[in-house]
Amino acid sequence: MNEADKPPPTPEGNPSHGQSSVKAKTESLLRSTKSSDDGAAIIRDEGGGGSGGDPESLAPVLSGPAYSTFSKRTKVWIVAMVMVSSFFSPMTANIYFPAIHAIAKDLVVSVDLINLTLTTYMVFQAIAPTVFGDFGDVAGRRPAFIVALGIYFAANIGLALQDSYAALLVLRMLQSAGSSGTLALSFAVVADISVSAERGKYMGFVGAGVNVGPALSPVLGGVLAEYLGWRAIFWFCVILTVVWLVPYILAVPETSRNVVGNGSIPPQGWNRTLVDYVRFRRRSGIQEEVRTRKARFPNPLRTLAIVFQRDMALLLGFNAMLYLVFIIAAATLSPIFADIYGLNDLQLGLCYLPYGVGCCIAAIGQGYILDWNYRRTARQIGFRIDYKHGDDLSKFPIERARIQPVLPFLSVGLLATIGYGWALQYRAPLALPLVLIFLIGLTVTGSFSIVQTLIVDLNPEAPATAVAAVNLVRCLCGAAVMAFIEQMLNSMGRGWCYTFWALLCAALAPSLAIVERLGPRWREERRLRTLKQSAESRVKP
Repeated sequence: MNEADKPPPTPEGNPSHGQSSVKAKTESLLRSTKSSDDGAAIIRDEGGGGSGGDPESLAPVLSGPAYSTFSKRTKVWIVAMVMVSSFFSPMTANIYFPAIHAIAKDLVVSVDLINLTLTTYMVFQAIAPTVFGDFGDVAGRRPAFIVALGIYFAANIGLALQDSYAALLVLRMLQSAGSSGTLALSFAVVADISVSAERGKYMGFVGAGVNVGPALSPVLGGVLAEYLGWRAIFWFCVILTVVWLVPYILAVPETSRNVVGNGSIPPQGWNRTLVDYVRFRRRSGIQEEVRTRKARFPNPLRTLAIVFQRDMALLLGFNAMLYLVFIIAAATLSPIFADIYGLNDLQLGLCYLPYGVGCCIAAIGQGYILDWNYRRTARQIGFRIDYKHGDDLSKFPIERARIQPVLPFLSVGLLATIGYGWALQYRAPLALPLVLIFLIGLTVTGSFSIVQTLIVDLNPEAPATAVAAVNLVRCLCGAAVMAFIEQMLNSMGRGWCYTFWALLCAALAPSLAIVERLGPRWREERRLRTLKQSAESRVKP
């Protein structure tokens, strides 16, 4: 028997049972606990011959409860619904663009004042997920979704009926708060129901919903504003909310692992769907099985705790830079194409389609690539994947498995960004920048989605809060850069401006290598620190 496997000595004969007793119990719990982010126990591979911390010598035990009790069909239904919900926030931000001039004219204000509502929208897009993310981790995904979409529903009715700029400004903030809350919750649901080995695929589907919004909404907004008036844009959002919210309330179950565990624990009565009532009605003792939790108000500062972790800070900073590269290209497309090619509003909206198609292909494709590279990495180190119970990521190099596919994507994307800038600088034929914007959507947003998947993997206890941290950093950076990007384009020229951002992103790329090399050690230190705090809290009287 290895020394580490021996039970710790019990402090017998100590009548005081004071601080030394607590310390001994803590050490016992730490030694006996073999926990992981996916809940799988581990054993030493008899043929490995490696050390206890060597991934090659470890394999998961095929025992214990399943990671998720939801059936394959139920998972597909849940992912399909959250994929649609992830469409709300980016769609709402971009559907507004074609109607800016019409709204300014009707409200008798300048276009600059209408553009201010875009800035405030992005600010609330950064802040709202920090509240809804923690709310969803604590109270459950369903109540968080319902509250967020309820706010969004009311704000859209107000926007469709209002006749003043002040009302427009305030209601756009509320609209942003409601729709943006769904972003963090959508990715968190995927983490609730899928093990790491298959998470990339599901994250890709949700990412497709996020990326469809910026592509289709300008076209949709242009058609609605042209034929029905700009108020029809907000009535469309009202109808879409009802169409999604009714089936969600009736048939999408609670997935938060803090509430229902792996899906086997009934949620509280007010948080059940009709499916839940049918599912649990034959079980006895439901009231005893319901997990009770101490209620608390959502704390957005929990997001900051993630932001300031060493590996998270590097990943969030680099992901924000990726976001800036593709959002600058998307946000400036309309005015630049109008200036160079003389296109009307509908034609400008159609120019977003190549970008959106690239984003969708990237979102779905990168999910399959991530799952393939996960399996490839497992084979390289002799790690046995457990799709039922989940893998022990404390003994798996998840950083390597996720970061490796980023580099080829990123290389092509940054070259495409530089080429896009110089194509605009020299007023190349329209087909060339359209092809390059497609490549930007395919590769840069694909890299962004991959890094975001890793961030969720590294925060299994609070995935919604982790995605909220992504939104906080990227949206605040985006709001800041959007304030001066027009002046930057005018002073540097389009070619050098896009080249600057591409090279800046390339300069930050080594942060991924740092995370790949040092991330597992930092993650293990964080895991042990969390276990120690948990053990100490359990032994305190």
